[in-house]
Amino acid sequence: QVQLVESGGGLVQPGGSLRLSCAASGSIFSIPSMRWYRQAPGKERDLVASITITGSTYYADSVKGRFTIFRDNAKNTVDLQMNSLKYEDTAVYYCNAEVVGAISTYDIWGKGTLVTVSS
Repeated sequence: QVQLVESGGGLVQPGGSLRLSCAASGSIFSIPSMRWYRQAPGKERDLVASITITGSTYYADSVKGRFTIFRDNAKNTVDLQMNSLKYEDTAVYYCNAEVVGAISTYDIWGKGTLVTVSS
C-alpha cells in the first residue's frame, strides 16, 4: 500500500519561511507527478505547485516567485520551500502524487499539514 506523509507545517510570521516535506512509501515503481495543494478555511482545495519526474514545474500565480517545489526521485520525496509568507497563505497543505505501483496507478493524498501565517 502506498502512502504519503507530510511534515513541516507550523506557525510563522508574515514574511517568514517554512519548508514542507512529503515522503512516499510503499510498493512504488515510479511517481510521474507530485503536487502540493492547499485548502484555506471555507475555500476549495487549490493546486499550489507541481513537479514531474523530469523536473518540469508549475506554480499557481499567487505563489510564483515565493514558493519553490523540489523533488528527490531516489527518495520519493517532494518539498515545498515557502518564502515571503503572507496571511493568505494560511491553509492546510496537502501532498498529492500520481503513483505507478506494481499492479496499478494510484492518485494518493497525504493527510495534510497546517500552515498558519500570523503575527
